[in-house]
Amino acid sequence: MAERAWRRVLPGSVRARTTGLAVAVVAAALVVGGVGLVVALRISLLDGVEQATRRDAEAAAEVLAAGGSPGILASTDDDNVAQVVDADGRVVASSRGLVEGDADEDDEDDDGDDGDEPDAPRPEVVLAPGLEPGGTATVELPDEDESFLAVAAAADTPEGPRTVVVASTLEEVDEPVATVARLLALGLPVLLLVVAVTTWRVVGRALRPVEEIRATAEAVSASDLDRRVPAPEGTDEVARLAATMNRMLDRLASAQARQRRFVADAAHELRSPVASIRQHAEVAQRFPDRTTTDALAGTVLDEALRLQRLVDDQLVLVRADEHALGLRRRPVDLDDLVLGEARRLRTTTSLGVDASGVSAGPVECDPDALARVVRNLVDNAARHATGRVALGLAEDGDEVVLTVDDDGPGIPAGERERVFERFVRLDDARARDGGGSGLGLAIVRELVTAHGGTVTVGEADLGGARFTVRLPARSDA
Repeated sequence: MAERAWRRVLPGSVRARTTGLAVAVVAAALVVGGVGLVVALRISLLDGVEQATRRDAEAAAEVLAAGGSPGILASTDDDNVAQVVDADGRVVASSRGLVEGDADEDDEDDDGDDGDEPDAPRPEVVLAPGLEPGGTATVELPDEDESFLAVAAAADTPEGPRTVVVASTLEEVDEPVATVARLLALGLPVLLLVVAVTTWRVVGRALRPVEEIRATAEAVSASDLDRRVPAPEGTDEVARLAATMNRMLDRLASAQARQRRFVADAAHELRSPVASIRQHAEVAQRFPDRTTTDALAGTVLDEALRLQRLVDDQLVLVRADEHALGLRRRPVDLDDLVLGEARRLRTTTSLGVDASGVSAGPVECDPDALARVVRNLVDNAARHATGRVALGLAEDGDEVVLTVDDDGPGIPAGERERVFERFVRLDDARARDGGGSGLGLAIVRELVTAHGGTVTVGEADLGGARFTVRLPARSDA
């Protein structure tokens, strides 16, 4: 909500919004700081004037209590005036600045015509009516532009209790405060302008690589995935963004390459059964005496089944890529599936099948998917074995471990990861008449991974390859 509000207030680019926000934040901080500075300065200066005035009032009260006449009453300084008030609030004595006849007015009378009549005395001013001893008040005096701070002090005189009121001008407070306020009023806009220009340039420089990344990413197309965004030096956010973009482009290029290879391999694999069906149909059409309907039907059926298996395998891999396998998990005894495949292998091949290492293997899985995993591994072992296949199943802690061994040529260490890629056949297994399409092991890995397990290949005790599948054991087993 707050971010959307800022976007409405400060539309435009990130550069403009960042600059506006920086200026707003700095302006708020400077205004608060400036007001605080002015207030603190005024309080400090006012406190100094009050202390000095209080000392003068107490000193005058002491002199008055001793029966003397305070010197401040005879002073002609208009910045510090004093007054003595009795208990009834009547003025007993005032400094010359508060009564007619001060020095300035005497000078004006001296400068005037001797024959002129003297001015009538002006009414005497009461500095701070009702001000109690020890109190302070801000007062205004006639014919004075500035304010005065009045402080009262008590004095016990032979004539009775008196109150001495001393007032000092606040010009020493008002002028410095006004000067500082004017400087702040002039300096803050200049400082905000500096902040705005600096932020604008710094943000622009920081975002320049981002704009270059954006322009390069926009220019990348499906046919031009080899391009990479410029990566600035360093390890800041922009550099990490560029590195992430380049890694994403690497993944996209790799995915595109795999997709193209998959389509090409799939088309090549699909051509084989289609070509076989066409070939036998053309022979039967041109030379009907060289084949029979049963033979043609058998060939077509075999190739159609091969074609169907290939299409089914590809659909499984496509759903795996889209994370849409739709597994229906339920408790399954994996040993039943393994022993069933052992029986099938004994009846369909002449291989020796050793299933003595199969024990209980409770898992929670999709039975159809896991049956496909076991069949693909067993068929792969039978295709490469020379005489023997061994199946093993055991629990290892919280995992169930399935092993499928053969006594074939094995898999070189450098090829053991590549055999799980799609349409991959090693040199010794490229013949398509062996029944392999190069998708069986890829399907095994996808289905095992979807069940939260792993599949690896290593060297078997029989001398060939050992495929090891690890699946989470059923918790209630």
